[in-house]
Amino acid sequence: MNQIKIGKFIAQLRKEKNMTQEVLAKKLNVNNKSISRWENGNSMPDLSLLKPLSYELGVSINELLSGEKISTDKNNYQEKFEENVIKTIQHYNQNKTKALITIGYLLSFSSFFAASIIGIVDGATFEAKTFLLIGGILAIITGIYYLYHYYTKN
Repeated sequence: MNQIKIGKFIAQLRKEKNMTQEVLAKKLNVNNKSISRWENGNSMPDLSLLKPLSYELGVSINELLSGEKISTDKNNYQEKFEENVIKTIQHYNQNKTKALITIGYLLSFSSFFAASIIGIVDGATFEAKTFLLIGGILAIITGIYYLYHYYTKN
């Protein structure tokens, strides 16, 4: 799936309809930064937005995912459709993997933080308590950092 090609196609179609990013965003119930990220090829619209986006831009979902107008030749259209289905599934599976990795990071960091709290309450030495507390805080900051970067890219 070529996000950059699709993004340029979205921008082209939006401009042909004389719509600003803000207007399109309001019609789709998203913010204009999302439209910008799609058009720059930094992310893809959520699957739930493909139908309303294609409707607003006056193209089929197949054309939207191809990043180009598709001839009405039935064989070519079907071939593109099948290619787009496979690429879409692959794209969203990759993002699902990223989400699972992020959740894994958060769980491990929160476990470390919980261990830090137990260490503080359990009567460990001052140095151990300090180490565990700092480690727990760093774990939370790192988890927030990964979440922030995951959600700002999508």
